[in-house]
Amino acid sequence: MLRLAPAVRLLKAPLGGWVVPKAHISDKPARTPTSPTEQAIGLSVMFLGFLIPAGWVMYHLESYKKSSIE
Repeated sequence: MLRLAPAVRLLKAPLGGWVVPKAHISDKPARTPTSPTEQAIGLSVMFLGFLIPAGWVMYHLESYKKSSIE
């Protein structure tokens, strides 16, 4: 246990010098509310941004398997 204390101190040392800025979180409502159409478009773009590349990889998975064997 005595040998562990200096090692723990060395690991904690870099963390002591970091200053993390405070987040600007507000409990007030938004200045310009987002319409349901804007929300739907935003959600669609986010989902498609993740699903299209994943679908492309899944579609071409067999060709990836064949090229890795050769």
